[in-house]
Amino acid sequence: MLAILAVCCLPAVFALIFCADEILDRVICRWAEWREQRRERRTIARLDRAIEADALTRDIDLTQLDRADRRPLQQIATDLRRLGGHRLAAADRSVVWHGAVIDAYDERLRAACRALGITEHLAELDGVDREIERVRVEGLLHVAGLTLPAARPGHHQRHR
Repeated sequence: MLAILAVCCLPAVFALIFCADEILDRVICRWAEWREQRRERRTIARLDRAIEADALTRDIDLTQLDRADRRPLQQIATDLRRLGGHRLAAADRSVVWHGAVIDAYDERLRAACRALGITEHLAELDGVDREIERVRVEGLLHVAGLTLPAARPGHHQRHR
């Protein structure tokens, strides 16, 4: 009986001997991945405690982010880039068309500011003050990670 069992287990023993290095390698890799994930979780937990993340996010109403009438920030950014290009290429267009593009651009700037929690005063101003506010808001959006076309063609927007 033992002889039959030994003969039946012989292929499994040969496979174990020939694949031992691969099995050992997989076990060591899994253990290293587990240690790295554990280290990351501990680091994140320490950071959360250090900056009191719960206190920062306690007052945020997440239902405001799920509203059906709220446009995604990516779509607002795409509109801003498109309208910014039209705004810069308005030299051969009518004054009415240029004014409509500027108004649409400012409305998208206000929507981006609302989405990112940036204070803006575009609706309250006009003339040069509105242009200055537009540049200020574009700079704040750029700092927040939303890159927009520059005010002049061929000029790249830089903010420190």
